[in-house]
Amino acid sequence: MRILVAGATGAIGLNLVPQLIAAGHSVVGTTRTAAKAEIIRRMGAEPAIANGLDAPAIRAAVLAAKPDIIIDEMTDLGGVTDLRHFDRAFATTNRLRTQGTDFLLAAAREVGVKRFIAQSFCGWTYGRSGEPVKTEADVLDVDPPEELRRTLEAIQYLEDAVTSLAVPEGVVLRYGSFYGPDTGMLSRAMIDQVRRRRVPLIGGGGGQWSFIHVEDAASATVAAIERGKPGEIYNIVDDEPAPVSEWLPALATVVGARPPIRVPAWLGRLFAGEHLVSMMTEVRAGSNAKARRELGWQPAHPSWRQGFAEVASGAATQHAA
Repeated sequence: MRILVAGATGAIGLNLVPQLIAAGHSVVGTTRTAAKAEIIRRMGAEPAIANGLDAPAIRAAVLAAKPDIIIDEMTDLGGVTDLRHFDRAFATTNRLRTQGTDFLLAAAREVGVKRFIAQSFCGWTYGRSGEPVKTEADVLDVDPPEELRRTLEAIQYLEDAVTSLAVPEGVVLRYGSFYGPDTGMLSRAMIDQVRRRRVPLIGGGGGQWSFIHVEDAASATVAAIERGKPGEIYNIVDDEPAPVSEWLPALATVVGARPPIRVPAWLGRLFAGEHLVSMMTEVRAGSNAKARRELGWQPAHPSWRQGFAEVASGAATQHAA
């Protein structure tokens, strides 16, 4: 099929486009800057220059591509580390999840796109009570910390807009927290923060997180093209949800850092904010059972423990070479 990947040079796009090409699809990838067009060409796809918040440019790209499927991977999270001002850091991504989604959907309907797959998130978005691991049937947080409200509203807007579609068919993928070579939890910025002991373990560290290697996130997306059910949401996470008290010290170890500093929750509220205390102590993870069952997918990196170590080891080997 002919597939347009919006955000083809992002963390997922860089892994997704080659997998789509290998599966025999014809791919057009969008990027905001002409400087990144060559990256898309080297992956074997056709580049299209379009800012996701520029409605005419998005429309022109979709009309020119005439895709059967659109996969929306548009975010603006490269290098984001200041999570104390969470909604400010996510402001452009939130616009992409609302306005950008609307622009893509309008163009998709105009050219007769059959399926629309969109990126969402699995993690702090779930309600913070009940079971530590949530399914897609569980409700999202109805009363999130103030600093997370606009971001959660944007996520809910995207999910509602896509899953309510009749034409094209809409599928939402809630990816866990990303990691990969120089990506997400193992990005240079994050590693630097951990090595400088600027990511403290707040309170008991009981907040549950879900992770996903970017290659596995891409393979699940490929599976959703044919197997995802219209109007459905899937948690795309690995097999081992983990509390902060486990994954943060383990991350410090694999990147050669000293153990994280421990601070009480009351002090964390003063210096980091209620939302970061919640992420460290209260949030819930997600189950991948539905994605395994309905998409016929399983992660090649089933545990972040081995995944973190493999990526860190590869980075160290590359640096030494």
